[in-house]
Amino acid sequence: MQQLQITTSQHTELQDITAKIQSSIPDDYTGSLLIYTPHTTVAIMVNEGADPAVQGDIIAMLEHLVPWKYETFQHAEGNSAAHIKAMLVGNDQMLIVNQGRLQLGTWEKIFFCEFDGPRTRKIWVQLHQS
Repeated sequence: MQQLQITTSQHTELQDITAKIQSSIPDDYTGSLLIYTPHTTVAIMVNEGADPAVQGDIIAMLEHLVPWKYETFQHAEGNSAAHIKAMLVGNDQMLIVNQGRLQLGTWEKIFFCEFDGPRTRKIWVQLHQS
């Protein structure tokens, strides 16, 4: 297992980590790859990376669905919205790797989704032989 560090600079952001993940894969590796983050207010997703407007739309819709301030939130730390957004998106992704290359669609990128930043976070990457 490899541990990678991610530093976020905004309260909410989608950071493209595709190149960072790709560089962690040996050239001769074929199998699957698990990406996992052990934090409860962040997520990992695969989505379009060609048009940055998509990232903005995702953030805007998540904020609309789960606003930061909501009168019935009871969590003492005040970041219930971040926990809910992370739960909706998910904290892991399983991807296919063929001969050292991530098998992503034409427009797909891997994003680290920060919902309670800025912070320094970690992700774990585990290779699984097929």
